[in-house]
Amino acid sequence: MSWAFEAGKRLIIVRAEVSGPEGSAILSMALDTGATHTFIRSERIVRLGYDLSSSPNKTEVTTGSGVEYVPVITVSQFSALGQQHLDFSVTAMDLPENATIDGVIGLDFLRNSVLTLDFRKGQISFQTQPTD
Repeated sequence: MSWAFEAGKRLIIVRAEVSGPEGSAILSMALDTGATHTFIRSERIVRLGYDLSSSPNKTEVTTGSGVEYVPVITVSQFSALGQQHLDFSVTAMDLPENATIDGVIGLDFLRNSVLTLDFRKGQISFQTQPTD
């Protein structure tokens, strides 16, 4: 399958859906092959019914302002680019208020897949490959 993106923009934006105890939400996510983990704005995770303070798992994240320890939450479902992951771990992070995205899709979502970005056509194709 393939999806269109605006090749001239600063970020490659894709639509994602995440589910939690309080419902589901459609998110605007940046595709980032330089990000190790998928992360979602903390406030979006909280609105879905997850309690960040009770998360036993934290991960170290290096940002422009230093190192932070942020909660890792297992969401009941995360879907993007035609793929659905159940019980998928995401990092909950604060983003600046003026950020135009809800988070980042990282390598943890992209692994075991074939991702093709055609900047001339502004098209993404993404296919999951069977693991050996």
